[in-house]
Amino acid sequence: MIGVKYRVALPVAAGVLFVGLPYSISLVVQCLYGLPNKPGYKKYLEAIKPRRIYSLTRALLEKLKYLQYSKLYFQWKSWYKNADNNKHCVKGITFGRRGNKLDLYHSPSMDPSDTELIPVVVFVYGGAWGSGERSTYCLLALQMAKELGASVICPDYSIYPKGNVLNMVQDISDSLIWVRENGHSFNLDKDNIVLIGHSAGAHLCALTMLFLVECAWELSIDQFQQREITNSIKGMIGLSGVYDVMDHYQHEQMRGVEYVSAMHKAMEGEENFEYYSPTLLLQKLNKNQLKRVPPVGLLHGTSDIIVPVESSLKFSEALTSHSITVSLYLLPKVNHTEIVTDLMAPGRHFFHTVSGCIKQEYNKFIRPC
Repeated sequence: MIGVKYRVALPVAAGVLFVGLPYSISLVVQCLYGLPNKPGYKKYLEAIKPRRIYSLTRALLEKLKYLQYSKLYFQWKSWYKNADNNKHCVKGITFGRRGNKLDLYHSPSMDPSDTELIPVVVFVYGGAWGSGERSTYCLLALQMAKELGASVICPDYSIYPKGNVLNMVQDISDSLIWVRENGHSFNLDKDNIVLIGHSAGAHLCALTMLFLVECAWELSIDQFQQREITNSIKGMIGLSGVYDVMDHYQHEQMRGVEYVSAMHKAMEGEENFEYYSPTLLLQKLNKNQLKRVPPVGLLHGTSDIIVPVESSLKFSEALTSHSITVSLYLLPKVNHTEIVTDLMAPGRHFFHTVSGCIKQEYNKFIRPC
């Protein structure tokens, strides 16, 4: 009798694990996120397609890899909440038209009595345009300030559904305006700014930079002020960035996450993909505008399956074809997450590899005295 129960229970358990659970996950995901404004789209039928189920299950299993960062998670949570660490930074400064907050991390080499101005790094975090917050990157900002001898600003921006991509670009632009208008209170050199972004944050850095170069009216910023901001940006460093939105959307389709990702929604439809693609936006700039594009450094891990390395390769080629100074670093065995998490502590595996490349580019942009 026990043997019969065992023979029945094992197939049932296997069926639940390999069929019931994946189908349930797919149905829940499609119910919550699978709502594109697409005529004839039937989210429940889409949810039971074998390819969709396989893709979503695989994507979910990939997410489980983030459990390896649990220790790091508690470290940054603890550091950010510890009031004793406020001597290293100023938290929660309100900026911009939407009242977002930014944190400012001091360079350890900064002498409070010294009047010498300190260069500024604006770090823009990623999160697929739909997640992320500045506190997560406190350890990264602290290490970056130490390694580069700069003051590091980490602003929040209007992630989806609070805002769309244009709102996000406006928010990043507003953080640059804050540096120019308020930097003197913190010994910041408003004329020496470097943009650094990861993933969607790298996309937003590149897009912000090119919108400013173009003096885009969509930013709702005076053109003279846009030119001043552009002149103050000495370079941009992108870590595993998305630079051609349609290419990335096709990659999301291959992974089965195009309706789960906030990208399509944040861009407000496929009709805007070209407009929000830095690689394609370069083609719309005239010769004088192209001359004003700051130099660019691109870092990408060869083991990145979230944003393929081809994204940076293609953007690098586009920049080169327009005679814009660009450096490309392809980092062996580095994945999409490690390129940013390993910047949070010197003991992490790829800290010196990634940090060294960033420092090399930064020193090109901001010549040391």
